[in-house]
Amino acid sequence: MLKVIFELFVLYLVYKLIFDFIIPVYQTTKQVNKKMGEMQSKMNEQFNQQPSNTTNTAEKPAKPAREDYIEFEEVK
Repeated sequence: MLKVIFELFVLYLVYKLIFDFIIPVYQTTKQVNKKMGEMQSKMNEQFNQQPSNTTNTAEKPAKPAREDYIEFEEVK
């Protein structure tokens, strides 16, 4: 009698482990991987839509005017 109760308890624990932990973790992992793939494809599309010559035509930062510099004395 005690052995049957113990076996039923162990089966219940295995059932709870599978249906309350393993299956939800699997589904969440699958969903996260799907969303990451979608985000990656969107980023690749955005990257490919940008013109390839943007690096060649990038503006160089303007040099600051001479008046912007502050005179200082060298410390030796």
